[in-house]
Amino acid sequence: MQPLGKYLFFLGLILVGVGLLLWAAGNRLNWFGHLPGDIRFEKPNFKFYAPLTSMLLVSVLLSLLLWLIRRFF
Repeated sequence: MQPLGKYLFFLGLILVGVGLLLWAAGNRLNWFGHLPGDIRFEKPNFKFYAPLTSMLLVSVLLSLLLWLIRRFF
């Protein structure tokens, strides 16, 4: 169980770091979620939002980060 504790500890540190970065960025990330390809339908009593392009960008960035971690560690 000790390796699991290490992984959870480092995952927590990463989450805190990401949270601090988002907090420090403030309004500089307003473009995220409003990219071309993000689908938004708004009608009275109905809203639908599918951030396809934004989530594709997050997926590519996370894949690149994980590839770099595996490559160098």
